[in-house]
Amino acid sequence: MPIDESLLSSRVLGVDLSGVRRVFELGGKLADPINLSIGKPDFPVDDRIKRAAIEAIEHDRNGYTLTTGTEPLRQKVRAWLERDIGWAADAEGCSAFITSGTSGAILLAFMSLLETGDEVVIPDPYFVMYPHAAKAVGAVPVYCDVYPDFRMTADRIEPLITDRTKMVLLNTPSNPAGVALTSQECKDLRDLCRDRGVVLVSDEIYDEFAYTEARSEPAPDTSLGLRCPSPARQPGSHEDVLLIRGFGKTYGVTGWRLGYAAGPTWLIEQMAKLQQYTFVCPPAPLQAGVEHAFETDVSGFVDEYQKRRDLVVEILGGVADVVTPEGAFYVFVGLPEKCQPADDFAIRLIDENVLVIPGSVFSRRGTHIRLALTAPLDKIEHGARTIRAMIESA
Repeated sequence: MPIDESLLSSRVLGVDLSGVRRVFELGGKLADPINLSIGKPDFPVDDRIKRAAIEAIEHDRNGYTLTTGTEPLRQKVRAWLERDIGWAADAEGCSAFITSGTSGAILLAFMSLLETGDEVVIPDPYFVMYPHAAKAVGAVPVYCDVYPDFRMTADRIEPLITDRTKMVLLNTPSNPAGVALTSQECKDLRDLCRDRGVVLVSDEIYDEFAYTEARSEPAPDTSLGLRCPSPARQPGSHEDVLLIRGFGKTYGVTGWRLGYAAGPTWLIEQMAKLQQYTFVCPPAPLQAGVEHAFETDVSGFVDEYQKRRDLVVEILGGVADVVTPEGAFYVFVGLPEKCQPADDFAIRLIDENVLVIPGSVFSRRGTHIRLALTAPLDKIEHGARTIRAMIESA
């Protein structure tokens, strides 16, 4: 009997190649493209972080760590959560552990909570992983349409909750739209999930990339100033909110694949158990590096991204539908009907030496394109003006 692709599982055959990677591969043939496609921070990694990782390697800290991560890093995470959102480091029933990126944490949460036929409510548009991770564990992604303002509110979610719903997955600030929920919206969403017995997972990979408009909630540690709202900031939320954050986007170490998850001990323990048999543990020397992450001030980089955002919104706001992002480092641009579908528009942009991602990668709609603000200001301006010219000439 032949050994061939007929042996592949329906699970893997149901997953398409990421459209982000596809555009990246097409653009690889260009000599010097204006690359507004990949959400990879373009600022340098803090020297303390790099030096700590190098020293860990040189001192032979290259073996396995505990599945849940090194104790020094877990202590730093717990201390940070207490300062930032008020989750006491020794709170009963609350735990935290280090994960192989936020994607690793999301997959472990899906594996721990969802069985075949269970439902998880996700936003549309969504981070590309969400629907595929759900399907990979046999669950059903239920799409919450958040167009045109991209706000995943309790009012929009409530009609979607059924007796099969186990999880609601929030991303704030969001990818691809950069929208951050208000304090009241976070409270309403957390209250809804608690009342209905549904786990609220708050994916906050861009928590530090909150622009002026989003920084509206005081942290328990007043020295941190105003912070981006989160459902995890609500009193008692450590009992029913799973908080997922990362080091990669915030501190420029995306390739290190490090994040953390915190929340109810009954859930964290099961996620950590599955990590033992999947990812095993996050990379040891890199955990040593990010022990210094919470000492790193990235506010200057956030201010720079806000300037880039303002420039793109100014250039494209008059010819396209642009909701001003409040965080992350993307602008999700709604194209006029004459320029749709967005897939074709994105391909034509490649001929103009500009790389963007079509919205169909993140959504069931093909009306938008996503620009990543992770290029020098002059290149972003050139790219945005090229997009405007193409829209105007269509």
